[in-house]
Amino acid sequence: MIDLHTHSLASDGTISPGELPQLAAESGLSAVALTDHDTVAGIAEFLSAGEKTSQLAVIPGVELSTNYSGKEIHIIGLFIDHKNETLLNFLELQRQERARRNEEIRRKLTFLGYPVSWSEPEFAAFSDTSSIGRPHFARVLCRKFGIPDKQQAFQQLLGQGRPAYVRRRNPDPVKAIAAIHAAGGLAVWAHPVSRNSGEWAFVRRFCRKFAALGLDAMECYYSAFGPEETKNLLEIARQAGLGVSGGSDFHGDNSRDIALGRGTGTLAIPDEVCFDLVRRHREKQYK
Repeated sequence: MIDLHTHSLASDGTISPGELPQLAAESGLSAVALTDHDTVAGIAEFLSAGEKTSQLAVIPGVELSTNYSGKEIHIIGLFIDHKNETLLNFLELQRQERARRNEEIRRKLTFLGYPVSWSEPEFAAFSDTSSIGRPHFARVLCRKFGIPDKQQAFQQLLGQGRPAYVRRRNPDPVKAIAAIHAAGGLAVWAHPVSRNSGEWAFVRRFCRKFAALGLDAMECYYSAFGPEETKNLLEIARQAGLGVSGGSDFHGDNSRDIALGRGTGTLAIPDEVCFDLVRRHREKQYK
């Protein structure tokens, strides 16, 4: 089995990039990708550690946030060159936007009676504020203000529509796809559905449009998907001529119910998914 959607301490996960390959090997995986949010800061450590783990393919990746038609769309890049200048310039703009949003969240929380500073221990691992996410704010709220758990922190303050929520100003998916392609990678639409009504028509429209604009694959295997969602997404990907990807969205202790490679316990992404993506990647390189 494989897992092509994971996060580390470089973004909003809780294990180091260097620990991920060993954990993947211990979990019985044959391939794992590190896809931190809007950063490739952990890729060098991840690849170096992967060289010491036999029988495991380690794939450099990134997860980029975009907006389209009023929705936040996440595009994963797989097989990327993490030193590519075009990608790094794109990520710098993303980091600046994350830092702006985080400061606004901090100010809102303080105004609401939950003063948070950048010296909180939950932020200590980061050299700047751009890699901090809402889960880190949630941990501060739980420790400092007695909120029972992170879920309650989101429901009460940090979730969409709640008093401390701040919307991100993200680029169009086409720009993210172009940055991934400039870095020699494949562009994958991550977790395209969340079981909301009316989503399937949007998924079909998005796939038709963005397959023509460079989208390479879609995440059809995911921790939150049941058999029916996966079956429908596989058919939509086939009809659009897209490849198939899959991953757990592993965040370590920030999502304790999601295990690497296993998701909530039923996820099983076959090796063939990775084989086909490798084939597509090679064909793209030789075009």
